[in-house]
Amino acid sequence: MGGGGGYGFSPVDRKELEKKAKEHLRSAGESKRNVFISFSSDDMDEVNLLRGQAKNEGVDLEFSDHSVKKAYNSDQDEYIKRQIRGKIEKASVTMVYLSPNSIESKWVKWEIEQSKKMGKGVIAVYKGNEPPANIPSHIRDNASSIVQWKHASMMEAIEDASTNR
Repeated sequence: MGGGGGYGFSPVDRKELEKKAKEHLRSAGESKRNVFISFSSDDMDEVNLLRGQAKNEGVDLEFSDHSVKKAYNSDQDEYIKRQIRGKIEKASVTMVYLSPNSIESKWVKWEIEQSKKMGKGVIAVYKGNEPPANIPSHIRDNASSIVQWKHASMMEAIEDASTNR
């Protein structure tokens, strides 16, 4: 007697459902990218503005920021480097905020080097109508794109850098 009542899934149906579920989870995860923002601490106010815009629900800019939120209270380079490496490891892309301060920063240069060593994508973002004229080679040669601080441009560059790293 006993029968299952016909409510079970065939192995083919189950595989198809699993495939659709995996595709859905994969596409849901692609809507948000993990980004490390590399910048000079002198530019903290402008970077915080960028972070705030990313959290604004009315804006299509959406990324997970794994940057250092405030300067580490240490003069020990190795301690600071360990902390920053951990943040970069969590990201798929490093976004360099271009400013006169970041262009000269030894830390920004080091963060780009670490990002590339870890296989992360690197992009650079500038405010205003034109990128700085004097972008050093350690930024220019490692960034897959240098884009204006506009949401669509940044998101496209982040996606491209993440996909093609």
